[in-house]
Amino acid sequence: MSRHKLSWPQRLAMYGIDHLRQLFASLGEMWRTPLSSLMTIAVLGVSLALPASFYVLLKNAESVSEFWQSKAQISLYLQQNATEAQVTELQQRLATMAEIEKTTYISAAQGLADFKGAAGFAEALELLEANPLPAVFILNLSESGRSPDAAELLLADMSAEPIVATARLDMAWLARLSGIVDLLRQAVVGMATLLLAGVLLVVSNTLRLNILNSRYEIEVMKLVGATDSFIQRPFLYVGLWYGIIGGLLAWWLTLVMVFWLSHKVSALAALYQSDFDLLGLGAQESLLLVLTGILLSLLASGFSVRRHIRAIEPS
Repeated sequence: MSRHKLSWPQRLAMYGIDHLRQLFASLGEMWRTPLSSLMTIAVLGVSLALPASFYVLLKNAESVSEFWQSKAQISLYLQQNATEAQVTELQQRLATMAEIEKTTYISAAQGLADFKGAAGFAEALELLEANPLPAVFILNLSESGRSPDAAELLLADMSAEPIVATARLDMAWLARLSGIVDLLRQAVVGMATLLLAGVLLVVSNTLRLNILNSRYEIEVMKLVGATDSFIQRPFLYVGLWYGIIGGLLAWWLTLVMVFWLSHKVSALAALYQSDFDLLGLGAQESLLLVLTGILLSLLASGFSVRRHIRAIEPS
């Protein structure tokens, strides 16, 4: 007897082979009901593709928001009587502030020369007795200073400077842009929660119907001594295949959507002299999408299969 007893590596190999056999045999179970399986996979794919598409929309909105926030500037118009020493002292202090990424100084003379070249009526400006333009500091804000609250605080500090006549920053568009992105973020979370709950319900209900259709087979298997875990295994693998194929379908649908819109977005960006390209799902995000489909399908199938198979007892 001991000569025929399998060692633990052999038992482990047999266990793995048995699971692989049942894994691929479960594809045959799906083939027995092709219409039902295809409909379930299609629902899973669409249900996963919708939140993935909303995520892509949010990802691009955040990219646009970061781009425009990086262009946020504060303009400091200096007093006409500001001395060179005062200007130099202010410029040195601005260079040490963490909220400011870059400081550009435009003197009154340079500003007038630039205005003459851009306005097209240099001869009229020559008639002026004095330069009416003030010197200007243009402050490009760093990442820590681009939020509406930080920019508002910095604007107040700059307005209090003795040699600053006026400090200007359009806060309205920064607040609106931040609000739109926050709204999109909340919408994506809510939509994803509802649709992923739908995935759980669809997989759970599909496997429940499969179990009820196989009720008599399950009763016979229990009569001959099959354990619940053995009976459950094929149905769990069906749920696994639903998750794998549904996740891949969702990835493909999202890829098609991004490809379809990318040309339209590029053409629209060109009208605004921008080279913005629509961002899609990265490699890690694509893998996460497929893994999410697999995990949700396994959770739904595990709950449904255990519950309904335990409820079936031979009469």
